[in-house]
Amino acid sequence: MKNPPELMFESAFAEDTYKGLTSSPKYLLSKYIYDRKGDKLFQQIMDMPEYYLTSSEFDILKNNAEAITSYFSNESGFDLIELGAGDGKKTKILLKELIEKEAKFNYLPIDISENVLKELETSLQKEIPEVNVKIQQGTYFKTLEKLSEYNTRKKVIIVLGSNIGNLSHKEAVDFLRNIAQAMSEEDMLFMGFDQKKNPQTILDAYNDAQGITEEFNKNLLVRINRELEGDFKSDDFLHWETYNPETGTAKSFLVSKKQQKVNIRKLGLEINFEAWESIHTEISQKYDDSIVNWLADEAGLHMEKSFSDNENHYKNYIFRRK
Repeated sequence: MKNPPELMFESAFAEDTYKGLTSSPKYLLSKYIYDRKGDKLFQQIMDMPEYYLTSSEFDILKNNAEAITSYFSNESGFDLIELGAGDGKKTKILLKELIEKEAKFNYLPIDISENVLKELETSLQKEIPEVNVKIQQGTYFKTLEKLSEYNTRKKVIIVLGSNIGNLSHKEAVDFLRNIAQAMSEEDMLFMGFDQKKNPQTILDAYNDAQGITEEFNKNLLVRINRELEGDFKSDDFLHWETYNPETGTAKSFLVSKKQQKVNIRKLGLEINFEAWESIHTEISQKYDDSIVNWLADEAGLHMEKSFSDNENHYKNYIFRRK
């Protein structure tokens, strides 16, 4: 491995890639999967029959839209702020219900992918033109710094898709605490948490027979090749999923099938891989009520209400500040 003595990084992606691949064990940050191709692949994943998370949460929102939005609304109006909005398919169920109720609100979808946000804005203009939408591109953590600026009326912060599952428990507490600190007493947080369940169901969701999840994870290597002039050969890496039912932690890895060297020209970096050495790419945490209550308590929140699908595969919780 050749490390230049001083290296100026041209982007956060370059710096994080350098740090991850020079660490032991090696890792890459999952947020960088979501370029234009990654966005499309994730939309395909959400449509897979094995990926129960989407259909479970969709059913919760469809069956409980009236009850859920009754917690949102108030007479003076509110700001509906969604972190990690994605394509907004599930959120549109709530938006349509709010429009039907003639609720006064602004919808502020936030996502790391500007491409996805623009597609969402266009689709809303066609499907629900009554919604006043203001897209905002950025990461969760940068967005959290701005949340407290929305303080003239009630805030309803929503996080769908169990996006919190991509964080360790410590990171999740920090994330929730930052949200809590930006909330007033009337504000609320509506968030999805994937639940612990049959381990095989979880493994199947992240290791589909069609290989879409494999291609999704390997998109990190494709992006490194394209943007940082790497020479990764995706076929030389195995997509591997694990799940620990004790901790509720699912992890995704890319495993080198052989001893090999990879060069990344823009980083001036040559990386050695031993046979069967891994790159950790993603975590997907699963929960039960006791863990969710513990996380909330540590962050200064209390759980007010939960909604579940028929099989208890998934839950959406309403939190308020203590």
